[in-house]
Amino acid sequence: MESLPQTDGSINMLNPDFPFNYDLYLQHPAGLGSVPEELHGTEVAVIGAGLSGLVTAYELMILGLKPVIYEADQIGGRLRTASFPSAPDVTCDLGGMRFPTSGKALYHYINLLGLDTYDFPNPLATPTDSTVIELEGQKVYVEDEADLPHFFHEVAEAWKRALREGAHFDEMQEAIKSRDADQIKRIWNSLLEEFDEESFYGFIANSAAFKEAGFSHRETFGQVGFGSGGWDTDFPNSILEILRVVYTDADDNHRGITGGANRLPLGLWNHAPSQLAHWPAGTTLASLHGGAPRGAVARIARSAAGGTNGANTFDVTERFGRTATYPAVVSTVQSWLLSTGIDTEESLLPPKLWTAIERSHYMQSSKTFVMVDRPFWKDRDPVTGQYPLSMTLTDRLNRATYLLDNGPDRPAVILLSYTWNDDALKWLSLSAERRMELMLHSLEKIYPDVDIRSHIIGQPVTVSWEADPNFMGAFKANLPGHYRYQEQLFTHFDQRDLAAEHRGIFLAGDDVSWTAGWAEGAVTTGLNAVWGVVQHLGGQDAEQNPGPGQALASIGPKRLENRLDVTA
Repeated sequence: MESLPQTDGSINMLNPDFPFNYDLYLQHPAGLGSVPEELHGTEVAVIGAGLSGLVTAYELMILGLKPVIYEADQIGGRLRTASFPSAPDVTCDLGGMRFPTSGKALYHYINLLGLDTYDFPNPLATPTDSTVIELEGQKVYVEDEADLPHFFHEVAEAWKRALREGAHFDEMQEAIKSRDADQIKRIWNSLLEEFDEESFYGFIANSAAFKEAGFSHRETFGQVGFGSGGWDTDFPNSILEILRVVYTDADDNHRGITGGANRLPLGLWNHAPSQLAHWPAGTTLASLHGGAPRGAVARIARSAAGGTNGANTFDVTERFGRTATYPAVVSTVQSWLLSTGIDTEESLLPPKLWTAIERSHYMQSSKTFVMVDRPFWKDRDPVTGQYPLSMTLTDRLNRATYLLDNGPDRPAVILLSYTWNDDALKWLSLSAERRMELMLHSLEKIYPDVDIRSHIIGQPVTVSWEADPNFMGAFKANLPGHYRYQEQLFTHFDQRDLAAEHRGIFLAGDDVSWTAGWAEGAVTTGLNAVWGVVQHLGGQDAEQNPGPGQALASIGPKRLENRLDVTA
């Protein structure tokens, strides 16, 4: 077991399945290891220029390898920032937009690049002037959480009690604060088999707290949720997914990146590390690629030529036919794309891993933004003293509306609707204009005296991630019974026990992580892939800073029984 590290006593995203200290690993002066000098400059394919791909490529570059990044569309993946055509400096984040401060590996890179962040205006959060909850036509306006009607406090307390009584919440948070990996694993492993086949809704419905409170409390909890808003669209998913979020405070204390989330991946693309093996000072990922990544990948296959000592080599073919051969490949795309978007030779991955890939369950997600002339919602009504428009949670089509302020004298942005799963599918076939009209219609019912339309300038901006062929969904969210699949996907980076024909291709990205939907998982699985590539090429960890693969045996994910023999 790894020795207990120094801790400041704060919550971090120390994942209970694998409580490895990625943030301390990144900060260690010994670095992430080394490869033999004769391998310096060796090309490694990295498919996908999202955050995970760029973290992977950035760290491989530091080690003296030459990452070759392939990207089908835009650098940044789901950290995608859009501008309004008539005001390029006014932006909106179509994917990731709020990042919990507990994600300390993620913030390692945010701080490395010197990016400014701001308190994100979640419901009832400190920077949020006011919050409106409107359910079944009943509207509640509050400026402080303490002012919520007693009923909502009952709902919140029922959720806290369900976690304390059913999931050892307080004990787990204490273990995470002290980075006590042994205790984290004892608690988590004791819950795995009990909850592996339990849904989020099943957990709350079966809890004594919500049984005593009644259906109205469960329904309201789904509408209003915890931390960042309503969560009933998450009810079919595994309760294990939700526990990973709440144990690590991923649902709270969010910050946005000033100027847009896309500044993080673009920053990594253009950043010159201070210490580099092999490459001259000033080298960046952009400079290694001549300013642009390679194009979309059409096929991944085993090369007929083979590598040294019988090792696999891989042919990566772009959409327009160019093929290059590599000793290792890291795929950071949504894993479904390996069967639906990229012609991937089946024998490259073990059959069980293909099953795990195909059983991945993705959440749909939709957002629609409009730009307004100014943050008019900050003008208090002279009669009521209230703010005219608030951050809004509702059971209407919008579900959640956010107000994004760029300063008193600048155009502002309203995120008219942020929806998931079934609620997101309601918008899928509709144009941006139609979406906007329906959302404004709902808001006019909640705020009949507010003329929102008169402040709108420009055209709406919208996204449905499930409609993008390069993503097919927003992020993975396991269903009950999917733990075994996730364990296989996550641990695949350690290939020491794999058959030789299955080695050399690595999976990374947040759908491979235990914390899908959070950028922390994109970062940590990228670091796992870096470790795997280094080992595969004959490199090694820094002696003083053992990597994640070295910790799998002691604090790795528990393996549940998973045997198929159809011939028996």
